[in-house]
Amino acid sequence: MCTLVQKYNIPGPRYTSYPTVPYWNTTSFSGDKWKTTLKQSFIESNATEGISLYIHLPFCESMCTFCGCHKRITKRHDVEQPYINSVLKEWQLYCELFGDKPIVKELHLGGGTPTFFSAENLKYLINGIFKKAKKAKDYEFSFEGHPNNTTHKHLQALYEVGFRRVSYGVQDYNPTVQKAIHRIQSFENVKAVTEMAREIGYTSVGHDIIFGLPHQNMEHVKTTILKTKELMPDRLAFYSYAHVPWLKGNGQRGYDEADLPSGNEKRNQYETGKKLLAEVGYHEIGMDHFALKQDELYSSMDSGNLHRNFMGYTASKTQVMVGLGASSISDSWYSFAQNVKSIEEYKHLIENNIIPIYRGHILSEEDQLVRRHILNLMCQFETNWHREDMQNQTIGAIKERLIEFEADELIVVSPNGLKVTEKGRPFIRNICMAFDLLLHQKQPETRLFSMTV
Repeated sequence: MCTLVQKYNIPGPRYTSYPTVPYWNTTSFSGDKWKTTLKQSFIESNATEGISLYIHLPFCESMCTFCGCHKRITKRHDVEQPYINSVLKEWQLYCELFGDKPIVKELHLGGGTPTFFSAENLKYLINGIFKKAKKAKDYEFSFEGHPNNTTHKHLQALYEVGFRRVSYGVQDYNPTVQKAIHRIQSFENVKAVTEMAREIGYTSVGHDIIFGLPHQNMEHVKTTILKTKELMPDRLAFYSYAHVPWLKGNGQRGYDEADLPSGNEKRNQYETGKKLLAEVGYHEIGMDHFALKQDELYSSMDSGNLHRNFMGYTASKTQVMVGLGASSISDSWYSFAQNVKSIEEYKHLIENNIIPIYRGHILSEEDQLVRRHILNLMCQFETNWHREDMQNQTIGAIKERLIEFEADELIVVSPNGLKVTEKGRPFIRNICMAFDLLLHQKQPETRLFSMTV
C-alpha cells in the first residue's frame, strides 16, 4: 500500500462535479444560456423528483484555518437580516423564472457557520422559502452546526420547519491539533449537542472528522474515533484535509507542509480509522463517508440511489440543484453556474433584480457522458459502457489509461465496464481522473487541487 500511496499521491479533483470548476468553459457561457437550461431541466423534473436547494450562509465569528470555504469573519450579527432578505429575493427571482411552484426534495444550509445566525432568523429564512415553494412528500432538510454555538433554540426552531438531519464539525479532539486549526471545542460540547438533537427528534446526526491535519498523529486519530464511538452518530464524514493555501481567503498559511503528516501517514490514519469504525458497525459509503445501517445514506447506497453533487453525497438525485447566497453553485444537469463571491456585489445584483451568477459552464454531450461515468464510480464504485449512451469515441483512450490501475489490482475491467476493488477504493479519485478528458487535454500549469491521498 505504501508504494501505491507514493505512486498515486498526486494533486487531483474531489469530483463534486464534472467538469471540475477550473475546467469550466466560461467564454461560451452566458446567463441566458444558463436560464434556458435551468428552465428546461425544471420542466423535465420538478413534478417527478423535485429540486434541491443549497443555501450558503457565509458568516463565522472566527477563522478555522483548515477551511477552504468562502466565508466572512465578523462578530457583528446585524449582518444576518439583510443577508437573509437578499437570499429570499434571489429565490423570488428563480421562482419567477420557473413559473410553476418548485417542489423542494432536499434543502441544506451550509457555510460559513449556519448557526452564526439566530434561531429566529433561520426560521424566518426557511418560512420565506416555502412561501413560494412546496415540500416534497419525502423531503430531507439538513444543516451544518457548530458544536460551540448550536443551541436548543436552533435545533428546535429548525426541527419545527422540517429539519431532521444535522451534521457537526468535530475535526479532531486533540488540543494541539485544535489549536493549530483554530477550532477549539470540547468533547463535552459535541456530546451535549448530539444528545440534544436526538432528544428533540432528529433522525440523523452526523459528525465530520478530518485526518491529515497539521500536527496530527495516529494516536490523535484513534482517540477521536474512540470518542466518536461513545456517541455513535448515524453517519460520518471521515475525510482527508485538503491543503490548498494558494486559495484566497483561507488561513492555511499559518502552517506549512512540514507540519502535515506524510502521504503514507495519512493513508495509515485513514485505514486505522476505517477499521475502528467497521468494528462498531459503520459501513463505507462512496468516498470518505460512513453510515450505520439505519441511516438513509446506507439504504440509498444499497439500493443504487446514492448521488453526489456540490453538497457532497446525497440519498437521492434531483436533476436541478439551486444554490442561493454568495459563492453558491447551481446545477441544471445541463449546465453549472456560480454566484459572485463578494457579499456586497451579491446584494447589489439582487437589489437590481439580477440573478447574481458570474461564471458557469454549459455541458457538451461528451461532458454529460463523462459525468455519468464519474458519478457511477464515486457512488457505486463501478461503471459500464455496454450501452450505446455510455460510450463514444473517447472510451478507447480512457481504457488505455485504465491499464495501469488494473495491473495494480485497483480495478477489474470486463468487456462491459469496470469495478473498483477493495484495494482500489482509497484511490477512487485517481481512477476517476482516467475518465477526466479535460484534465488530460490540458494539464494544469499551476497547482489547482489538493493531493489525492
